[in-house]
Amino acid sequence: MKKIMTIVGARPQFIKAAMMSRVLKSDYNEVLVHTGQHYDKNMSDVFFDELNMSPPDYNLNISGGTHGTMTGRMMISLEEVMLKEKPDMVIVYGDTNSTMAGALVAVKLGIPVAHIEAGNTRGSLSNPEDINRLVSDHTSSILFACVESAMDVMKKENLSDRAYFVGDSMLDAFLYYSSITDIKSRTDYTDFDGNRVAIPDEYYYMTCHRQENAETKGNLLQILLAAQELDSTVIYAVHPRNRKRVTDILKEHKLDNIVFINPVGYLSSVALMNNAKKVITDSGGLQREAFFANKQCVTVFNYAWWPETLHNGMNRLVKPDKNDILEKLSMEAVVDPNYKPFGDGHSCEKMKEIIDRYFA
Repeated sequence: MKKIMTIVGARPQFIKAAMMSRVLKSDYNEVLVHTGQHYDKNMSDVFFDELNMSPPDYNLNISGGTHGTMTGRMMISLEEVMLKEKPDMVIVYGDTNSTMAGALVAVKLGIPVAHIEAGNTRGSLSNPEDINRLVSDHTSSILFACVESAMDVMKKENLSDRAYFVGDSMLDAFLYYSSITDIKSRTDYTDFDGNRVAIPDEYYYMTCHRQENAETKGNLLQILLAAQELDSTVIYAVHPRNRKRVTDILKEHKLDNIVFINPVGYLSSVALMNNAKKVITDSGGLQREAFFANKQCVTVFNYAWWPETLHNGMNRLVKPDKNDILEKLSMEAVVDPNYKPFGDGHSCEKMKEIIDRYFA
């Protein structure tokens, strides 16, 4: 039985790997390596627990420091693991430091690399994630694209001979976990004091934590003032990095239309998404999940990581400005059942078939 080493380090990668592991386990011996890039319980352990993933075979516990320091430490440790395990293939996901470190070490050892979610780019070498993606794509033997626009990027980079459009494994995960969880089964919604929060029947779901929004008091205040004026309660899952900023704002402003809760796990987020009226976010992942759930979304940022979500106004870019947010949220959006840019929800099966053919 061939051995595949899967390398993960960040929360979205755990979700994708959980889905991929389901299809690999019948025919492959999988070794799971967690670099430790996301290391606290809310960002790591809880995801392995609730997704029923086996604990990592290796946890490198590497986090913090500069990009170069982190990547270098990862490469040293990953080389030791690969020399010990001697995998027949290495799978990496996305565009993190863990992704690039895994791809570089594997290719230098002559091990083929499969890169899942290849080709996604903002087109700027000033962006660390773009650099990670570029290096990972050009050192991989198999490139799996989750949207057609990624295929266009790889064609321009002369990578078409090893690139395949398979769809998005995050869609696979969203559909699968939506079928086995619901809002009433989730009990981990808590306020800042740890008290359980009851979720109302009608609400908006909000996450805003990017530095551009969360670390500027004026920007975050504008977002919160918009939420305060909406016609239903807003459930705001507050990232640890902006909890103090939120607390400071609450000392000066009455925001009783907003329920502030602690960060939630993936299943609870899926349940919140599926039952929300609309979504306010600055997350590339959440704007995609809103699209999967046919929920109208506004993204508080100047760039759409997934331009496919902008179709028919299902996602709109907004400034951190109360009036702009309220105006864009009030605009009509149209669900197009025939528009499926992220595939059909069976990307993992397609990737396994291509890996099978590669070994054959």
